[in-house]
Amino acid sequence: MARLARRRYPVSVGGLRISSYTALLYVGCVAGVLVGAAVAGAEGLSPQRFALTAAALLAPAFLGARVWFLFQHRRDYREEPREIWRRSGGGMTLYGGVVAALVASVPLLYLSSLPFWPFWDAAAAAALLGVVVSRVGCFMHGCCAGRATKNPLGMWLPNERGMWQRRFPTPILEALWAASVLLIGLTAWPRVAANGELFAVIMAGYAVGRLLLEPTREAQRGQTKKNLAFSALLLAAGSLLLAARVLA
Repeated sequence: MARLARRRYPVSVGGLRISSYTALLYVGCVAGVLVGAAVAGAEGLSPQRFALTAAALLAPAFLGARVWFLFQHRRDYREEPREIWRRSGGGMTLYGGVVAALVASVPLLYLSSLPFWPFWDAAAAAALLGVVVSRVGCFMHGCCAGRATKNPLGMWLPNERGMWQRRFPTPILEALWAASVLLIGLTAWPRVAANGELFAVIMAGYAVGRLLLEPTREAQRGQTKKNLAFSALLLAAGSLLLAARVLA
């Protein structure tokens, strides 16, 4: 596993080195859209139309993810403004991407003639698969590194700055949690009666994992508290949505 963590730039194209984070983020997006299209087709939506709409939402999702990351690290970038444009170390957050994509999807789904909740049932599955794959890229690159620990779960790993310590393998733990939530959600999906329930289950389930795993991350100024607060909000929203859909 530690050998995998040394593969920060596993791909080289024409002399251009591509980071593991970037490469696996791309793979995660493609795989996620394909799985989401399959779920959409099973829900009676056009897989092609879903794939095109989901692909179009990647742009606002990436923008929102970057803006949220810059907001969380605004003090650091105030001291080093040139670093705003450096994305080789990752520099995106899932929560910012989800919020931006949800907002942007309202007019886009109207134009695409796709129903909101069935689309987001499929899109939630797509996003979670993307998390599973991209977190492996985070592990390889050192971003989202775990904090130093003497816990038996600890592994000898680097962070983004290349500092090796015995750390929690937080990105791998999050990938395993996301994979478990996705498996549970898709297993329960055939029994789901109302549109939006799969989205609610995935949203709440992922939030629980983030609440448990956030304290294992390497501390960064103000970031942990913000992520914990957003995870709690996401869990509450997902639980309320699930209850509303079940009782409707």
